[in-house]
Amino acid sequence: MDQGNYQKIVSKLRWMQEEQIWPNGSRYLWTDAHGVIALVSLFAETNDESYLKQAEAVVREVYKTLGRPRGLRIGEDLDRDGQYFHYLTKWMYALNQLGRIKPMYHEEAVKLVKDVHEAFVIRGRGVRWKMTEDLSATYPGYGLGGLDHYDGYVQYRLLDPVALSSEIHDLKMLIDADYKKFNCSQDLALGESLWTSHFFPDEPWAQVLRQRSIKALDSLWCEKGSRGYFCREPKQHNVKFAFTNFGISYALQSVKLWPQRVQKLNTFFEEYRSNDEYDHEAITHVMHVNSLFPGLLAPFN
Repeated sequence: MDQGNYQKIVSKLRWMQEEQIWPNGSRYLWTDAHGVIALVSLFAETNDESYLKQAEAVVREVYKTLGRPRGLRIGEDLDRDGQYFHYLTKWMYALNQLGRIKPMYHEEAVKLVKDVHEAFVIRGRGVRWKMTEDLSATYPGYGLGGLDHYDGYVQYRLLDPVALSSEIHDLKMLIDADYKKFNCSQDLALGESLWTSHFFPDEPWAQVLRQRSIKALDSLWCEKGSRGYFCREPKQHNVKFAFTNFGISYALQSVKLWPQRVQKLNTFFEEYRSNDEYDHEAITHVMHVNSLFPGLLAPFN
């Protein structure tokens, strides 16, 4: 790891704790998953046991605060109720990385699949985007997710292709019926689809997602000298979010694409302030760590 980036990460982690942003702030499953991955990545890189202890402490707090009889709540705040499938799959990935060191976390991830799969997956049709907190019904006003079957398929295969063979089959059927029609224009979703595609790059669905995501992301790139960013949607060149760019950044690093753009977006967002809640939100700063050092988010890099 680049020593300059490492020092930025150390400073960022210290500042977040001092400001009570993370890991001692409000629990939010998406952010906590990325944070656990970052800490386990730092342990793998440095062999510093303190990072491993911090990762395990976050996991304990997540289950204490967000854990439910089946699955995990989206977040601690009142407006973050219900469950998202794509948050659960990111948490599965975090547990799986920790489980490579301590197997009990791998077992917990497999159990999570068994707990939630039947509630979210409609065989032959799709994956529910959001469920009520007890998984008894689709959350009012929400339909099917566009990328969730890809997320689940990849995470299940990484976890345990034998124990989860039935669940993998359910999602593979959805992928086979869908991938040729894949079309996406939003920044965060494009980063996620590109990242998802890098785990099994020789499979036809992964090749389609990768090619179309790269093409779409290229159209979102806005460059200003030594700085740049990916805008939210085509024709919205002034709309930009730091955390979505950081997600794109680790996706690009996972496929070894556009390193200069990665550097330019990191440079841009080190100084950029949106002057809204995102300037102080944990999601912005935790994902900045992932952008500076993807670590286990880009295991084949």
